Amino acid sequence: MPLFNEKMTVKAYSVFSEKENPFLSPDIAVGARYNGVGRISGLEVVGSMGAAVLSDEKDVFVPVDNIGIFTDIAGQCTVPKNRVVLLLDKSVTPDDDYVKRIKLLKAQGFRIAIRKLTVDLFESYRPILTECDYVLLDHKKIVISKAKIYFSKLYPDMKLVAVNVNSQEDYSALSADGKYDLYEGEFFRLPVTSNEKEVNPLKVNYIELLNVVNAPDFDLTDAADVIGRDAGLVISLLEIVNHIAINSEITSVRHAAAMLGQKELKRWINTAVTKELCADKPSEITRMSMVRAKFAENLAPVFNIGGFSSELFLTGLFSCIDIMLDKPMDEALKMLHVAKNINDALISGKGELAPVIEFVRLYENAEFIEVCRRMVVDDIDMNTVYKAYLNALSWYRDLFIKNE
Repeated sequence: MPLFNEKMTVKAYSVFSEKENPFLSPDIAVGARYNGVGRISGLEVVGSMGAAVLSDEKDVFVPVDNIGIFTDIAGQCTVPKNRVVLLLDKSVTPDDDYVKRIKLLKAQGFRIAIRKLTVDLFESYRPILTECDYVLLDHKKIVISKAKIYFSKLYPDMKLVAVNVNSQEDYSALSADGKYDLYEGEFFRLPVTSNEKEVNPLKVNYIELLNVVNAPDFDLTDAADVIGRDAGLVISLLEIVNHIAINSEITSVRHAAAMLGQKELKRWINTAVTKELCADKPSEITRMSMVRAKFAENLAPVFNIGGFSSELFLTGLFSCIDIMLDKPMDEALKMLHVAKNINDALISGKGELAPVIEFVRLYENAEFIEVCRRMVVDDIDMNTVYKAYLNALSWYRDLFIKNE
């Protein structure tokens, strides 16, 4: 889950993960007593994302509870420790044992954040707050003008994070006010319900290209001709083909397209064009749509619909098309001429693809209780899903981050 600054730039991520199903593990269901014992699963997710995702001074927040805090966190961390923020909650109390442990973790290079503190706990938590680099505050439950004075006086270097920022109006008001440093919530990915704006002509060209390659038995020549209208796509295509065209001179865009082949060209165009459609949006929209696409594709055999893996990839990829085009979903999909099962899944939540894309969204939002319930109902192995998601993160990292 991304954390943005006032310029809509991602400055950090919060990583939430769950590796045990509470419906199948009674000990976990009762107060999550054993959550985090031995392993901090969030650090495994960070390892799959790779240190590259932490570039440009990005931090990653990893939740650690009152038991997990005493595990070998340093030994499990495979990325630079100074980019990892251990995210505590009020289960970690301001007692001596916890405070000593937090100081040791700080000495090892980690940074500390805390969430879910109510105003009445600020004073009693002072021994922990003194060690914190961030505090996460529910902007709906706190008067930020007063909180800013309090924290600035006692903890001048601490950064304040507004959470549950779930509307563009809230984000605009809070970021204009300038009292928070970062913002977390769903405000950046809300579906577009109405818009009279015309689609940018350059985006129309990209949409045409998507329609060409996603048509049954598309023609490589037609695709190459549309690619040739955009210098950026031409350069990107040539860079890819040059890696495989050893001792072979590329003579034209059509030649390059033919060398890549129909299947690989289709996959490359869908991902490259989606990135271009997001060029005027927060970069997080690109990441979200790409990870959704690969995760949904990976889940095809899990949901016993392996024959629809390509359709699931496109369903995930186009699940943000309303945001990319500033159009309601039904209008955006009409421009793309998508298959009926993709259209049904994204607009009405019906058809064989719908349960998968809904599951992807639940997992993405860390709604693990509902995720786990569905796994039990559909006899889905939690670790298989976990690996499918890590694979999606790794795929995105290798596809984009390493090339930036």
